[in-house]
Amino acid sequence: MTVLPDPIWPVVVLAAIQVVDGVLSWKPVPFVAQCFDDVRFPRRWWWIFTPIKFAAAAGLIAGIWIPYLGAVTCAALIAYFLVAIGMHVAARDFGRNLFVNATGMLVICIATALWSFVL
Repeated sequence: MTVLPDPIWPVVVLAAIQVVDGVLSWKPVPFVAQCFDDVRFPRRWWWIFTPIKFAAAAGLIAGIWIPYLGAVTCAALIAYFLVAIGMHVAARDFGRNLFVNATGMLVICIATALWSFVL
């Protein structure tokens, strides 16, 4: 395992995805709002996703220079998307949100962790 990402570009791409996801969650666009509704996530807590996504992006970018931070942030994102998948399964939401969004993001996060920090 490396303390700093190598290569860096997968971490930068994942950070950019998190920024876009944070913007889409700010005032949730229809497909994001539908996703939150489908897993019965309380509306009063929807606001929390934007700071989480922005913090993840910041952790990934800062992790380019701060040892272990990028790896820890990747691990946290993996945990986040495992929980998201669990919420979709618990809500019996077996559509696009589970298989494309949550599972797709989990694969991207695992690939980034493996490629930039492990292999």
